[in-house]
Amino acid sequence: MSHAPMHLEETRTTMPEAPTHFVDLLGLEREWVLRVLDRADQLRDARGTKGVPRPLSGRTAALIFHKPSLRTRVSFTVGMHELGGDVVDLSAAEVSENGREGLRDVAQVLSTMCSLIVIRTFAHRIVQTLAEHATVSVINALTDFSHPCQILSDLYTLRRAGRDLDRVTVAWVGDGNNVLHSWLQAATLFGFRLNLAVPDGFEPDGGLFIEAERRSRGGIRRTRDPREAVSGADVVYTDTWTSMGQERDAEWRRVMFAGFQVNEALMKAAKPDALFMHCLPAHRGEEVTDAVMDGPQSVVIEQAANRLHLQKGLMAELVRGNGA
Repeated sequence: MSHAPMHLEETRTTMPEAPTHFVDLLGLEREWVLRVLDRADQLRDARGTKGVPRPLSGRTAALIFHKPSLRTRVSFTVGMHELGGDVVDLSAAEVSENGREGLRDVAQVLSTMCSLIVIRTFAHRIVQTLAEHATVSVINALTDFSHPCQILSDLYTLRRAGRDLDRVTVAWVGDGNNVLHSWLQAATLFGFRLNLAVPDGFEPDGGLFIEAERRSRGGIRRTRDPREAVSGADVVYTDTWTSMGQERDAEWRRVMFAGFQVNEALMKAAKPDALFMHCLPAHRGEEVTDAVMDGPQSVVIEQAANRLHLQKGLMAELVRGNGA
């Protein structure tokens, strides 16, 4: 079942206010998030047609990448080009916390030349500092704390698959990392139930967990048993046990996460039509088996492909809402 895009102009009389920046999902207006999902559908449907819209014609996005990237770099670059704009690539040599220029100056200078600042980095405070001083929208394309672009795209993928974001149960199996943090934040926007199976010592940020639990619409529950978390779930989600920057701990983490692998036996505990999701890159044979990754319930490639459509909608809505 595919999702038919809803045209907001026909169903709402007022446009939800756009946020200035896209740093995290916590605190966003649900109606604006829905608008981004709808915008992604509209741009997706128009892709390749004769009258394809180019709402960012003449605009440029500054792409700052401190971490290796495949899906994020390609989707933002291709997305900006398809929207009629251009990108300029910057690295830690030009933009860093303790580099040749202060982040305040970098934010202000880029704001005079670019319409968007997209950054993928380690410390969350770098994104926050840029957002504090930039006069154009700053997009968090990943930090060690959160990955809102990924989860917004995952919500879009689920909606495209015909799943009700206010009724499904999402089971997370694995590390309490940045991707899980963004799932926790998303639980304050939609009514899905979120079950976490996280081993002791690898829990998500405590303050965020408490806040998300308090504001959750569908409920959040943490367990140490993956089967308990997955039982009856509509979505089973995992991520690599060893994230970028943790490579020295890889062997130890494999020991600590033994029993948290998503395999065919674990998937059988979920609903028969449950979807398997993974944000990639995957360490096949560790957190997930080939049989699940390549199986009929996997929507992993759809997730990756939808990064392009979702981020096009996100960029278009941010620029339009903020008049950059």
